[in-house]
Amino acid sequence: MNLRLTDSESDALRAKAEQEGRSMQEVARTAIAQYVTERPQRLLSAIHRVRTEDAELLQRLSK
Repeated sequence: MNLRLTDSESDALRAKAEQEGRSMQEVARTAIAQYVTERPQRLLSAIHRVRTEDAELLQRLSK
């Protein structure tokens, strides 16, 4: 797999890797793993937020 980054994305990744004393590959792989594992929880949180904030509207739409 090849990952093509824009110059600004590459610069940001390089800076983060240097800041943490890790390789760019390690930082990118960690970020991908975090995104993949946290995505379901973020989705559930978003659904809960919509249910809570728009409860009245959802109730009216269900009729």
